[in-house]
Amino acid sequence: AGGGNRLAVSDLFDFSVYVDARASDIERWYVERFLKLQRGAFADPNSYFHRYASLTEEEARAQALSIWHAINEPNLLQNIRPTRSRAKLVLRKDSDHTVSSVLLRKL
Repeated sequence: AGGGNRLAVSDLFDFSVYVDARASDIERWYVERFLKLQRGAFADPNSYFHRYASLTEEEARAQALSIWHAINEPNLLQNIRPTRSRAKLVLRKDSDHTVSSVLLRKL
């Protein structure tokens, strides 16, 4: 909620970049990355995420969505997205990861 005049870490930098995308695209990218890691890096028994290595694809997708909705999406909406208006440079990404627009604010 509010907090319009609170100091943010980004306020301490001379130049900040914000990479923007639709939340639905970020969610899809997160799930795709989770599934890719599940088939690779999670297989390492020393990995913190090893517990996800044996999940079926359906179970892994459900787990990724659960993590997204419980942790990552709230973090995006409550902590990350509010810093967008402070950024000097905003790069807008489309669903295929290409940069579709660039906004450079006067310094």
